[in-house]
Amino acid sequence: MAPSKAPDDPETLTFEATVEEGGTEVVLSETYFYPTGGGQPADRGTLGGCEVIEVTDEGGSVVHTIDGKLEAATTVTGAIDPSFRRYCMRAHTASHVLYGAGRQCFEELGYGGFDISSEKVRVDLRTPSAIDDDTLVELERLTNRCVWDSRDVSWERLPREEALGREDVAFNTKTEEGITGETVRIVEIDGWDVAACGGTHVPNTRRIGPVTVLDRSNPGEGLTRIEFAVGPDGINRRILEKRAALEAAAEVGTNVGSLPAEVERLRTDRNAMRAEREELRSELLEIRIEAVASDPFDRDGRHWGAGVVEADANALAEAVRDRPDDVDVLVLVTPDGQLAVGSGSADAAEVVEDLTERFGGGGGGSPAVAQAGGLDADGETVVDYLRSQE
Repeated sequence: MAPSKAPDDPETLTFEATVEEGGTEVVLSETYFYPTGGGQPADRGTLGGCEVIEVTDEGGSVVHTIDGKLEAATTVTGAIDPSFRRYCMRAHTASHVLYGAGRQCFEELGYGGFDISSEKVRVDLRTPSAIDDDTLVELERLTNRCVWDSRDVSWERLPREEALGREDVAFNTKTEEGITGETVRIVEIDGWDVAACGGTHVPNTRRIGPVTVLDRSNPGEGLTRIEFAVGPDGINRRILEKRAALEAAAEVGTNVGSLPAEVERLRTDRNAMRAEREELRSELLEIRIEAVASDPFDRDGRHWGAGVVEADANALAEAVRDRPDDVDVLVLVTPDGQLAVGSGSADAAEVVEDLTERFGGGGGGSPAVAQAGGLDADGETVVDYLRSQE
């Protein structure tokens, strides 16, 4: 009932052991299967020819749940899936490299969690400031630089108090509370990072391969979650992004290196065009209001103006508030059933109430300015109704 030997000897992928507890939940005299824990999933593989469904650590005893049954006191062969084991070794070591990169980007860095899935890896970092795009790119650059530098990775077990007393080892409340034994396993990437960790690792960072940062998010509690990929998923993401960058550069007639400058130029042009468009819309609205005011009608002893215009709700409200002096009540309606009423003598809110009772929708406002939306009629129908009440 010994703990797993996988962390200290991750290269052993086949072994023989005696079944100490049989059935579908098997305990061996020794095992090299890594049990679920610390953010790393359990190894996959077979035991005595049976598929291993799950591996868990039950109070220091590693339990192998299998698709079948094994008899106690028999000798069986364990075979660990080499592809998945090596992926977890690379992914777990990459998380340490990324954390070490974070130490170079921030004077204060906290650890908030870690998890390996079959497609990506996540590391939750607690930082004194937000991780913006530039920092995210720098984290990826530093991580891959460490991989390229081929730094040795080693591990050893230290007495508990000695490990906790080291300032270069990242501990938080959760990890300290989780240390129950007399020793702590320390994993060190030469000249880069030192951490307390019970996972499996590659012996040199070059074995990780390229690391691709995928995304960042906020999981809460002041943390930033960094998601990254190693292996084929990371390479495929890079290819996807490179293809998108090449296509975007070709579309705007430049190269990838000049794409940021070209995007900034296009953004400037777009903003200028938007400003010009809004100015033209404002001028057009003024012209349209002048046309409405030039064709008034009398209703309830007041001069009314009503017409259909293209404008948003804010522009409508401003327009009826600044209505022409010779118009007592101004009603402006959009083609899709938004309207605004401005009045200096009648109650604009009562006009809106009358129109919404007849045409549906809802609205309200003050005696001076009121608005409504969601009318079941187009603008021309509303204007025709008002004129018919002369």
